[in-house]
Amino acid sequence: MTFDAKRTTSAKFPRPTVEIIAQARRLPTATLHEAGGKIGVLPSAIAPITRGMGVVGPALTVHSPAGDNLWLHRALDVAQPGDVMVVYASGAYDYGYWGEIMSTAGRAKGLAGLVIDGCVRDGALLGDVGVPVFARGLSIRGTGKDFGATGWVGAPILLGNTVVHPGDLIVGDADGVVCLPRDQAAGILDASDARETAEQVQIQRLDAGETTMTIFGFHR
Repeated sequence: MTFDAKRTTSAKFPRPTVEIIAQARRLPTATLHEAGGKIGVLPSAIAPITRGMGVVGPALTVHSPAGDNLWLHRALDVAQPGDVMVVYASGAYDYGYWGEIMSTAGRAKGLAGLVIDGCVRDGALLGDVGVPVFARGLSIRGTGKDFGATGWVGAPILLGNTVVHPGDLIVGDADGVVCLPRDQAAGILDASDARETAEQVQIQRLDAGETTMTIFGFHR
């Protein structure tokens, strides 16, 4: 029996504005997490596959069956330019859910990146394709294509302790990946800009000879 994927596949959800995405691109993930009230951290094992990769964009969420990447293909089919595919692979990490072919397909769709709570393969080639990939690591283990298995595209998923909703703002850099709720993103970005400005002042004070104990009032 073939599962009707159309009923659980949707890319029709609100997305952050281009202005918000541009503002987020200038800010580090640690600052966004702190300025947002210490929210949105995705598992620290999820990291850029290639040095220097960064990703910013709205979450296109995917709940994939374990060891199967058919739902990632379905998500690619409906992805909009600028989307970041965010994948929960049912806790089955040690499979190569994504590789050179899928990255090339993502590039053709204008995908802003992939964030997957699992592994990928073709690690030496993914950087050349140009689609940023954040994953737990590399695995050559092949995946299946079960047309009867249940999955979702465009529904909330849980990665670590963070619920990612479709359209949430995803930002990833060398330190990790953070998810900002779409309706809170603008305020968090403004708070992040203010935090960055304050930190530059603190750095100047440190360079002038003050200590962190003095600057932060730790003498009590």
